[in-house]
Amino acid sequence: MTDRENIRNIAIIAHVDHGKTTLVDAMLQQSGIFRENEQVDERVMDSNDLERERGITILAKNTSLTYKGVKINIIDTPGHADFGGEVERGLEMVDGVLLLVDAFEGCMPQTRFVLTKALKLGLKIIIVVNKVDRPNARPYEVVNEVLELLIDLDATDEQIDSAPVIYASGRDGWATAEYNPERPKEDLTDLFELIVNQIPCPQCIDDGPFQMLVSNIDYDEYTGRIAVGKIERGSVKTNMPLSICRHDGKTGHGKATKLYTFDGLSKSVQDEVKAGDVVAISGISDINIGETLCDINTPEPLPFVKIDEPVLSMTFSVNDSPFAGKEGKFVTSRHLRDRLFRELDSNVALRVEETDTTEAFTVSGRGELHLSVLIENMRREGYEFQVSNPVVILKNIDGVKCEPIERLTVDVPDEYTGVVMDSVINRRGEMVNMSPTAQNYTRLEFLIPSRGLIGYRNELLTATKGTGIVNSILEKYEPYKGEIMNRTRGTLIAWENGETITYGLYNAQERGTLFVGPNVKVYEGMIVGESSRLEDITVNVCKKKHATNTRASGSDDALRLVPPKQLSLEECLEFISDDELLEVTPLNLRMRKRILDTSLRAKAQSRKKA
Repeated sequence: MTDRENIRNIAIIAHVDHGKTTLVDAMLQQSGIFRENEQVDERVMDSNDLERERGITILAKNTSLTYKGVKINIIDTPGHADFGGEVERGLEMVDGVLLLVDAFEGCMPQTRFVLTKALKLGLKIIIVVNKVDRPNARPYEVVNEVLELLIDLDATDEQIDSAPVIYASGRDGWATAEYNPERPKEDLTDLFELIVNQIPCPQCIDDGPFQMLVSNIDYDEYTGRIAVGKIERGSVKTNMPLSICRHDGKTGHGKATKLYTFDGLSKSVQDEVKAGDVVAISGISDINIGETLCDINTPEPLPFVKIDEPVLSMTFSVNDSPFAGKEGKFVTSRHLRDRLFRELDSNVALRVEETDTTEAFTVSGRGELHLSVLIENMRREGYEFQVSNPVVILKNIDGVKCEPIERLTVDVPDEYTGVVMDSVINRRGEMVNMSPTAQNYTRLEFLIPSRGLIGYRNELLTATKGTGIVNSILEKYEPYKGEIMNRTRGTLIAWENGETITYGLYNAQERGTLFVGPNVKVYEGMIVGESSRLEDITVNVCKKKHATNTRASGSDDALRLVPPKQLSLEECLEFISDDELLEVTPLNLRMRKRILDTSLRAKAQSRKKA
């Protein structure tokens, strides 16, 4: 075994929005990666359009910087539980982690999740209390929370005692081991020193045959697929022939046509890369995550981290509405099939299964956000299709039907605690903890079936007037808890094909909340609003006012329409029920009934009741 003293491999892990990407920005800035006059965007690591729009990290990213002659390879991981697969495989490449915790919010569900994974792999942990300069920050309490969490997760005494603490402001670019609010530090020197001195350097076998686990896949339109991973043994050279140990036990062959190492935000071409470093290898078109690249004469596979199973599934099918094929570029079942199976190459936590029809596929993922990001990406690429409502995946454990249970954390002003408790208990939730956080704020913790969370976030925001903060993460499986009423209102359904007219909408808006405005093309069976009652109501939003010779006082005044409620993709997925579908095109999202014909739908409903 050889120690590579000039390399450190670290991952930055945390709950969503605790400042991982912002801290990486500051580390890159202060390491001299950018020129003095170079214009650099905020959250420079979030390069994907969706990441920038939503302000979240979706894909794990690699970068590196140099501090006092030591190369620090950094993996910026997502904070959302739905992208846990990205975190799990990123941890395979590192020897230590920076555990970021918000100085106000403290330990959240995803903090527990990522810390569990890091402890299981025996990684060195540095606790970074970030955002210590925000109002109501409570850095010292948060440190105690992290230590309590370490004990709760059965960390060894050595892991607890050897976890150094550092206080930081990623936004302002400083970190200090001894926090003094009156005299904050000016830079991140303390953090760099801690990484170099506390994170172990990679231990590798330099003179053995080459071996590397593929932990990530990059893509370049000129060179194709690029395998990314940490070299465990030996070294790799340009044009070196390689053997590929595949998932199914078979062995393939390929050649490393180009080698890259990460240098800031770019890749630099190398002739040879040695053990312990993170390398990107191009030239192998059919390589996948979790496979092992080896010396041509020594095909020895490395174990790949077990990715947690999906908890939600949806049906993706060919669009068969009256508007099918009018807005999309890729509309056939072959297009849909190819795109979904191609997603499996890089999205390790996703599952795609064929159904008994060639028109539909069952797609399973970690949560609504995981699946909605896939839908949004496909939509932007020009795909047109329809999806069903998300359904929780049940498991049979020892002959008992079990369902996923999530740990739900809700931070709300004290005045809304009663409302939140009632709404969660109505969804089969069980309260496990209640504690004050900041002034007049309370943190409530529940264990709740994943089914109970579908559609709950919008209900919570309405009940708390937008002040509630909700987070959840998969905890365990328990016996099925019984039926849950997810939706308390029915829908307003278009009666005929046509274009919406102000007169028809004016009459319809008395029956509920409209989702469409005037001059919108609709079809029979399309959902145009939410009913004010539990049952569905068919409305004629295309109805015109009949012309007469009679004019009553005030009847010709302009009709006042309430502005329609615009639903996002996630809100549509949460809204639709078992007998409904969401039509997704590059231009529109339309909710509809599975059975569009009004009379056929009524017959099916009466048969169901019988």
